[in-house]
Amino acid sequence: MSSSLERQQASFMSSMSAASSKLAGTKRTLAPPSPSPSVGSVASAIAAGNSTPRKTADRVDTPAHNIVYSQPAATGTGLNIITQVTYAIAWLRGKDEPRTYLEILGHLSGLHWSPSYQEEFVEAMRRTREIQWIPDPNLSEQTWQSGTYLHRPKVPGVRNKTQLLAYLQKKTDASCVGVKELKDGWPDCEKAINELEAEHKILVIRVKKEGSPRYVWLDDPSLFHEVDPELKVMWQKVEVPGTDTIVQRLKAASQKPASEDPRDKMTAAPKAEKKKRAQRRTGKATNTHMEHLLKDYSHMKR
Repeated sequence: MSSSLERQQASFMSSMSAASSKLAGTKRTLAPPSPSPSVGSVASAIAAGNSTPRKTADRVDTPAHNIVYSQPAATGTGLNIITQVTYAIAWLRGKDEPRTYLEILGHLSGLHWSPSYQEEFVEAMRRTREIQWIPDPNLSEQTWQSGTYLHRPKVPGVRNKTQLLAYLQKKTDASCVGVKELKDGWPDCEKAINELEAEHKILVIRVKKEGSPRYVWLDDPSLFHEVDPELKVMWQKVEVPGTDTIVQRLKAASQKPASEDPRDKMTAAPKAEKKKRAQRRTGKATNTHMEHLLKDYSHMKR
């Protein structure tokens, strides 16, 4: 048995040595890289007399001059009618007197516009709520070139302290006036608001962070009474009991506290158990007047 294994091992070793000798005898060669033009080869070619190096067929020369491939014909910046109307509103906001359409076009540098475009612009201004068109009283028939234009603010006719007080006095309700709406026709109104507040003629609600006025109400100076500073200090030193303590004291005095949550009573009250309704049982419906016909007569068979 061992001799057969030795013979197989010897034959395997001989086959492996023969295969390794064959692999050692064969050499794999790689193809050299294709030559590419280098700086040295191009310089040598120029020195030999070829002033221009050879170009491949696939290479495309780029033109020397600059070419603009895309350029918008008109960007439309500032030429839109809505944009021009917005500029006109901003310009009229700072004017106290009415202005003609020529003065507005001069501010917008639009005197060179075509007559059709100017007419379209004027019609857009007349349709805008922020601009008031005042017809020419000397003309019986108005044209697109007639009349003057004035800014129409959100709060009309308020541009000083006297007009503001008059506007607040005419109000039939106790609603406020927003400072933002006042600034639409009176941009520098904050100084006048501060002065009227110091005179106790108006009530002002301010923004917490910036302290700027936000809403304005009418006030009466005759209702204002100066409080002694010592009394203010004493008032600030009084400690107010907590909410729980106030609720307990009110309940002890048989009074209902306003801070009591009605939902607490709902949760504390026991829920009444609902009685279950007995289900109605429905039996077979029979015709009582036909009971004698439905009797079993099978026992009478012969």
